[in-house]
Amino acid sequence: MRFRQIHLDFHNHENVPIGTRFSKKQFQDMLQLGNVDSITIFAKCFHGWAYYNTKKFDKHPALQFDLLAEMIDAAHEIGVRTPVYINVGLDEQLARRHPEWLMRDENDRTTWDAGFKEPGLHVFCFHSPYLERITQQIEEVVSGYDADGIFLDIVYPKACYCHNCRMTLRAEGKDPRDEKAVMELAERVYANYTAQVNERVREIKPDMAVFHNSGIRCGRRDIAAMNSHLEVESLPSGGWGYDYFPISARYLQQIEKNIVGMTGRFNKNWGEFGGYKHPNSFRFEAALCLAHGTRCSVGDHLHPDGIMDPIVYKSVGDAYREVEAKESWCTGVENVADVAVLAVESLGPSEERMGRTDIGAYRILQEGNVLFDFIDTDSDFAAYKVVVLPDKVRITPKLAVKLERYFENGGKVLATGESGLNEAGDAFAIDLGVTWIGANPFQPDFFRPYFATRSLGEGSFVFYAQGQKVELGAGGTELGVREDPYFNRDANEYYFTHTPNCRNNAGPGMVESANGIYLAWNAFLDYGENASLFVKETILHALDLLLGSRKTLVTSLPSLGVVSLQHQPDHSRYVNHLIYAYPVKRGKEMEIIEDITPIYDVEVSLKLTERVSRVYLAPQLEELSYEQEGAVIRYKVPVIDCHQMVVIDCQ
Repeated sequence: MRFRQIHLDFHNHENVPIGTRFSKKQFQDMLQLGNVDSITIFAKCFHGWAYYNTKKFDKHPALQFDLLAEMIDAAHEIGVRTPVYINVGLDEQLARRHPEWLMRDENDRTTWDAGFKEPGLHVFCFHSPYLERITQQIEEVVSGYDADGIFLDIVYPKACYCHNCRMTLRAEGKDPRDEKAVMELAERVYANYTAQVNERVREIKPDMAVFHNSGIRCGRRDIAAMNSHLEVESLPSGGWGYDYFPISARYLQQIEKNIVGMTGRFNKNWGEFGGYKHPNSFRFEAALCLAHGTRCSVGDHLHPDGIMDPIVYKSVGDAYREVEAKESWCTGVENVADVAVLAVESLGPSEERMGRTDIGAYRILQEGNVLFDFIDTDSDFAAYKVVVLPDKVRITPKLAVKLERYFENGGKVLATGESGLNEAGDAFAIDLGVTWIGANPFQPDFFRPYFATRSLGEGSFVFYAQGQKVELGAGGTELGVREDPYFNRDANEYYFTHTPNCRNNAGPGMVESANGIYLAWNAFLDYGENASLFVKETILHALDLLLGSRKTLVTSLPSLGVVSLQHQPDHSRYVNHLIYAYPVKRGKEMEIIEDITPIYDVEVSLKLTERVSRVYLAPQLEELSYEQEGAVIRYKVPVIDCHQMVVIDCQ
């Protein structure tokens, strides 16, 4: 799998001239300017138009030559791979002719459009004759062109209430009004789609890479398995933000498939013409990909006339030259993690791409320089020293057995809020040194820790998120207490923001036991929404207690940095990634990377089981002095200019 990729969109209305200025030389020149080694090019767009000489389907009426073939030949001539894009879920030309094949919501409305007076897109249901049609088009492209893979877009299991889906449910004796039954059918329809496409592609080209772009959620190993490799579409300024990609990558890296991290060149979102991000954003986003064990891809959109944009490829090229120099230290890597976060997203459906609880957990651990993964309930808990159960992890009988086995082998948990309760939510299903009384009727309320927080010292601190009232149980040790407000703020009794604490002892707020630590609030949600410093420092204090001297990595990298440790077992070495660049909010909720300020003399200590033979900076190949005392090595990184790798060779 190549490291320096472009994903080239090309979605065009029929009333626009197409390819009139396309030049093989200009196309090649831009790929070389961008230092690109793979470009995903287009066969069919969301309007339904083909950009190749199709025998059965709808070629764009303004295209006078085989653009797909020209691009493949031009790219291959300079050693660039060419996966091919087909928009599977959308086809506006066909939607006008076969509206009966479209997905419908529970109100019998088509999806992705606000009505015929507004621009909109229409998603097709694969439980219709459309599946056979699109499969034939995929076969036509795979058999007729020297593609290096197939990228299939706008596909996912989603509830559909179209005529075909309702009829099938009734034939199976199920009620179309039953949301669970509708979603079960959606899962079957999606699995059937991927199985049919994969089988028919492999009949033609057994080794062809096939990726179905469904946005793989934490916990969906079954969907990940339907792909030859994985791509994480995540445009930071296009609604995903800078949290989505690292969380996804820290989960997906456990699945033994190559991963591509896909950002975009757009200042706003896909399909923006004349909008550009600062070149430093590409350096930062490429560094994030490498630090999380993935390849890099930048989304672009070709102008209808076929001219590649030199502004884009100059900016991308600067970043990709850095990537090229680093590739040999970024292949065949495994993330090293002390802590695992059991992703709330993995436990059930949610309308959010990623909820604030998981985002809060990611931010606290990343800002605290903790080595961590996101996991699901099928992950190997024994691989981690601490498993975090954030806020909403109810314990099923199967999970209880797994956790008890983990505890028996010395594992610890950090549980917050409702986590640890049974499925009914009326008692703890695992021993955390506390007995559950009920949800606290006061919100917000307060926590008075028995320890001094790192930055603020001692005090009483407000929790805005829901808390739980607990009693101290056998084997539990209080680490802090709850304090109630005088009253809940309402129309009769109120302060400006909320009521102050009455300084009472309302029971345990944080308890340590043989199995770990319990904190009685939805603390990760609170941090994800409010970014309270004391919440972060309370969580990091708990992890310090649980990890003790077992921490693999300690560093002076500031909280705006990103640190990871990747193991390259085939080379008997570790690669310590250190990144320092950070997004700022500009415009209306836009996360922007512009300035990158170097930082100096960052200290790192690593605790490794292997004996170290060499430490050096990569890709500079400059030796780095270090000290080794027992299992701990220490070194100082002289400068981090966006991204620095430190390589630790082991004997």
